[in-house]
Amino acid sequence: MGAVALSVVIPAHDDAHRITATLDAFRADLDARLGTGPGDWELVVADDASTDDTAALVEAAAADEPRIRLIRSEHHRGKGAALRAAVLASAGERVLLADAGATIPPAELDHLEQALAPQDPQNGSGSRTGNESENPTAALGRTGNRLVRALGIPGIPGFRADTCGFALFDGDRARAAFGASVLDGPAIDAEVLRWMRRQGWYVAEVPVSRNPEPAARPRPPATPPTAAGRTTPTARGDRRRALTELYRLNSGGLAVAAVFLALSAYLFHGLWADLDGRYLADALQDQNQWEWFVGVATDNITHLRNPLFTTAQGMPDGVNLMANATMLGLTVPLIPVTLLFGETVTFALVLTLGMAASAWTWYWLIRRRLVRSRWAAAAGGALAAFAPPMVSHANGHPNFVVLFMLPLIIDRALRLCEGRNIVRDGVLLGLFATYQIFLGEEPLLIAALGMLLFSLAYLVVDRRRALAAARPLGLGLVIAAGVCAPLLIFPLYWQFFGPQSYHSVLHGDNAGNSPRALVEYAARSLFGDAETAGRLSLNTTEQNAFYGWPLLALGVAVCVWMWRSKPVRALALTGFAALALSLGPWVPVPRTDVVLPGPWRLMVRLPLFESVIEGRVAMVCAPVLGVLLALALDRIVRMRHREPRTLGLLAVAAALIPVLPLPLAVRERAPVPAFVTSGAWKGYVKDGEALVPVPLPDPGQADALHWQVEADFGFRLAGGYFNGPWGPDRIGIYGATPRHLSNLLRDVRYGQQPPEITPQWRDQARRDLEFWKAGAVVLPFQDRGVELRDMLTELLGQPPQKAEDVWVWRVGPGGV
Repeated sequence: MGAVALSVVIPAHDDAHRITATLDAFRADLDARLGTGPGDWELVVADDASTDDTAALVEAAAADEPRIRLIRSEHHRGKGAALRAAVLASAGERVLLADAGATIPPAELDHLEQALAPQDPQNGSGSRTGNESENPTAALGRTGNRLVRALGIPGIPGFRADTCGFALFDGDRARAAFGASVLDGPAIDAEVLRWMRRQGWYVAEVPVSRNPEPAARPRPPATPPTAAGRTTPTARGDRRRALTELYRLNSGGLAVAAVFLALSAYLFHGLWADLDGRYLADALQDQNQWEWFVGVATDNITHLRNPLFTTAQGMPDGVNLMANATMLGLTVPLIPVTLLFGETVTFALVLTLGMAASAWTWYWLIRRRLVRSRWAAAAGGALAAFAPPMVSHANGHPNFVVLFMLPLIIDRALRLCEGRNIVRDGVLLGLFATYQIFLGEEPLLIAALGMLLFSLAYLVVDRRRALAAARPLGLGLVIAAGVCAPLLIFPLYWQFFGPQSYHSVLHGDNAGNSPRALVEYAARSLFGDAETAGRLSLNTTEQNAFYGWPLLALGVAVCVWMWRSKPVRALALTGFAALALSLGPWVPVPRTDVVLPGPWRLMVRLPLFESVIEGRVAMVCAPVLGVLLALALDRIVRMRHREPRTLGLLAVAAALIPVLPLPLAVRERAPVPAFVTSGAWKGYVKDGEALVPVPLPDPGQADALHWQVEADFGFRLAGGYFNGPWGPDRIGIYGATPRHLSNLLRDVRYGQQPPEITPQWRDQARRDLEFWKAGAVVLPFQDRGVELRDMLTELLGQPPQKAEDVWVWRVGPGGV
């Protein structure tokens, strides 16, 4: 045929009523636009086994104009098959897709051509570099509201029926993309665009104007008329086919999601087996605390109270909920679940679905930007979300395992670096960051530190590209900050300056990771030893490294193997820096008495970072190792020879098997006293008064928070487990500010002998109870209950009453 400047491809099926007008309109426009020569343009109509005169009309037009061609199918297969046949038969340097009714007028081609024109930085056109990979491969005509287009096929959210209704492609790449397609129905649009994006080809969307169909004879009804608002059998069939194709198109991703969900359910199956009676054994008091956060958010919202503050515990000062890990971004949307099924169900659901969703978004990011193999990306996503530190935090820190927004934030930042749509990407980045703040601020801060480390590392390994990305990224960050500011100004003001706000949290000098913790195994890893891990960590939920030496060795080997890759070099530097920072301000040398200064000393006094547990910075290495694993597997599975491929897979297996996660351990939950569950407490604690459990709830023992949850927040609590201020400098501590009486009750409960009760002790007890606005002191039956009961009787000057399964002293007005 020879070279053709432009091929116009039109799929048709039973379009005899309008095809002639469409061909005439395109012929006139193309002659005027491109010329009348044989190589100026061609018009390829793919007839999908029409039952009317469509094919005959096209043949008649082709007899008059040889640049019009007909591709005819003997069997009705669908729009996708027709498009594929016509595009593969085309010869144009560019290919324009149009519809048989010329819904978009041919004149709109001007807008698509402008978008597809190479961007030349010398003449100032566009912000791209002129590099072929950074210029558009396709320009899609965009009509109407995005929401309307998203509902292009009724009943199928997210599928746009007119995605490729009017689109201009680079010819060779269009033929490659449609040649790789397999779908025959309407979902071929999504398939082709996804395939192009996975090749790294840029696709632009361009606003175009719709046009009423050209004048034509009325189309004969294909089916009997239906009542207004009712769909025809043909429409319902198209809808079912589109659903089937969309499922087929996404079946791989759905299978990966199912694997992640199964892995997450495996981790938490002990908790799900008995939500009422089981408690995560290594959660310390964090499960009680987080279920309380779920309950108090529900109670505040349903009673139209301030969701950022409560006096439900910590009486009389209360709790600044914005300054605690309340995860309002989930606890508020899940209020219906909490009301229907309870706080423990919400807690288990957030952990289970959150870890699976985090794995999936890491998989999505890796698959979209780095690797071709779906299962290599899935392995990387699984390691990023189910690495030993994540499994450790799953014992009671949902904010550190529900991280599905972080890959979306990283992807949006990378889009900003590309500089294609800075305003849109900056706005979305701001919205994503805002939502993540309501999921977890410390994980976002640590992730931002990781992204900063990666940016600096990339500046070292590829200075030119890093500097080119700096301007659009900086501008996008300014836009993102502008979006965040009005949404967060009040919540953050409340957090840092509102009631019960604090300035920093003291963690002590041993919050960094021991160097041995980097190469040992976590307690819930397959090769882990709980005793060894316990000696090297703050507690079971803070095993923030413990990747094991085989996995770290694999990471080093991958970096050496793929060192020529600039992203791999940047990842290596990022991981090394994160591990170094996680060692803390002082680093003890194993098996010696030598202590060296650590790099965290440079950051320990910085605002915000002064509250971070520095050992958690090692969690940055989970996605770093996940990406390195995906890159290695992607290259291994594409090796031509079986022997090196087998050795590579065995090396990966040897690194991963030792850190495979074990199900989280559970124990029987401490029962709630019948005094609470029966409602007997209502006769002792009046409105505005606090219930004082013995001992008072604190970070070491907070079962009383669960009492409050079970009582639907009917009473308030003295003491508690939360982050709040202490002293005139408002230093952050865990729990309420201790009082003399709370310290005394705690000491006696855990082994100390009661002191001699003097008038001074009685006076102090009275002042502490008045401070708490106490209505009743409640002593459940427990170890050392006799000593506590006798001491309280002497302190309060009255014997207790037995109510159900507790001893109660009424100490409110009229009591003591």
